[in-house]
Amino acid sequence: MSSSESNMWTLRSSDGAEFQITEAAAMLSTTIKNLIDDGCKKDVIPIHNVEGEVLAKVLEYCNKHQYVIDVNDKAKVAELRKWDRKFIKVDHPLLYELLLAANYLDIKGLLDLGVQTVSNKITGKTAEEIRTMFDIKYDFTPEDEAEMAKDNKWSFD
Repeated sequence: MSSSESNMWTLRSSDGAEFQITEAAAMLSTTIKNLIDDGCKKDVIPIHNVEGEVLAKVLEYCNKHQYVIDVNDKAKVAELRKWDRKFIKVDHPLLYELLLAANYLDIKGLLDLGVQTVSNKITGKTAEEIRTMFDIKYDFTPEDEAEMAKDNKWSFD
């Protein structure tokens, strides 16, 4: 059975894992849609920049969001938002990988969800707390700090 007959596509992650995805779910990704439109539909669609574990999580999101819901159906919207909040509760490394994958695959809803999650995590935190949270090494010297403060004086007004 060809992909067009079954409306299913096979995606292959960068580490060789293969996944089936419906056409409706695939269309949430502009990148995948373009690959299909460009003729990759006859075989396996390679997703070079996303590992299997992350692609599985991305496809979980796409499968849940593949059907358009009526934005006036407040109960359905609330149910989907609740699902999104639970879905995105992942550790920092996976959240980072999801953001990269959503950006690469051009999945606006997932990218927005990930960015909002990061924003919520850092709101009200000091720079030091954010560096600790995301394991960011701070290696600026006092001279570097003074130079940055001088160059970016406008941001402290």
